[in-house]
Amino acid sequence: MKTRKQLVINADDFGLAPDVNAGIVECHVRGVLTAATLMANGAAFEDAVRLARQTPSLDIGVHLTLIGGTSLLTGRSLPVTVTDFLRAYASGRTRIYQELRAQIERVLESGLRPSHLDTHKHTHLAPPVLNAVARLSQEFGIRWVRRPFDFPVNAAPVPILKRLTGRALGVLRGRFHRVLSEHGCKTTDHFAGFQITGRFQTAELVALLDALPDGSTELMTHPGRCGEHLRGMRTRLKESRERELEALLSAEVREALERNRIQLAAFTDLA
Repeated sequence: MKTRKQLVINADDFGLAPDVNAGIVECHVRGVLTAATLMANGAAFEDAVRLARQTPSLDIGVHLTLIGGTSLLTGRSLPVTVTDFLRAYASGRTRIYQELRAQIERVLESGLRPSHLDTHKHTHLAPPVLNAVARLSQEFGIRWVRRPFDFPVNAAPVPILKRLTGRALGVLRGRFHRVLSEHGCKTTDHFAGFQITGRFQTAELVALLDALPDGSTELMTHPGRCGEHLRGMRTRLKESRERELEALLSAEVREALERNRIQLAAFTDLA
């Protein structure tokens, strides 16, 4: 029987740290993870490329980064917060298109062939970043672009600030899809993961799978091992990566996938 539900489970931050890289590959080999997006300016980029070459079944995308890490254009540090990024853009200090193009080119030069694009901290919700991402998607033929608007789900209590932010993001939905359509970009039918980032374990993931709508969905995840490299980095997602990893490896999640007749997919599998 043909499934009506396809699910791409994507791990962000591939290349951030060796601990994160190891956890992502483990979730793919032993668990239900199907894809990952690679940070071209990540501290562990070369390690991630090595692992990706050894694991060709892992669907690779580019995690375009304008916040955190080092610029591939200038060699200087990128803004460390969204507010800093907005200030840098307003002052003309951030060349968005050129920076993102350099990141895609670095991934291609490694020999990998990415199938999808997303952005660190969802910066492509900002019109100038979205314009650049859509243009690069068209120019490089990397057609799949993340649509970061959660479908409604009650898998876990959502803090009020997260709920309000999610509603505010929804206001941008119309222009977002119009720009992508104009450049021939593709998106999944649905998206999940923003409201539960850093806050889900096995039970919450099972509840989300039980609520999954028909069509194609991308689930954003952040698994990883929390070792000394990650602990020393500036990121709020540390111990939570271990909890996500265990959820993605759990028998309960596999049972929920089977019970709900959900087909795991890579972006390359989607029509």
